[in-house]
Amino acid sequence: MKVISEHFIPQLQKTIQLGVPQTADEWNAYYNVRYEVLRKPWNQPASSVHVEDDDTAIHFCLSHNHEIMGVCRLHYNSATEGQIRFLAIKKEWQHHQLGDILLSHAEELCVQNKATSLFLQARDNAVPFYLRNGYQVIEKTHLLFGQIQHFSMRKSLHL
Repeated sequence: MKVISEHFIPQLQKTIQLGVPQTADEWNAYYNVRYEVLRKPWNQPASSVHVEDDDTAIHFCLSHNHEIMGVCRLHYNSATEGQIRFLAIKKEWQHHQLGDILLSHAEELCVQNKATSLFLQARDNAVPFYLRNGYQVIEKTHLLFGQIQHFSMRKSLHL
């Protein structure tokens, strides 16, 4: 993994790495987190974690001792708006503010690239996380897999 930064997590007493997958094994582990957290619980196929524009998106993840703990991807809808998709933390690593690190990195990338807002579609159980991080609900949107209500959300970024 190409390490971007390291973060000490006091409640875990661990230093984790934020980085970009490089090897085939790292990419497989990255997509496996997407599958295990966002697709498998709803009996969706593993192939459903791959989307058409993955090859042009920016991917990053958190790891500790070569274990990928969380993942995120960012793409740009326009010159002024980024969009997050597939932000996921493995169940055993949730509730330790790891998602905050991924979200903050996406926001930093957007600001560096002069984007003024960051958009996402949040599952209903993730809305409080995004609200805590300064995002606002725009509207109730689609029902994924006939079960998971989503809400469009946006945060204005300051350059």
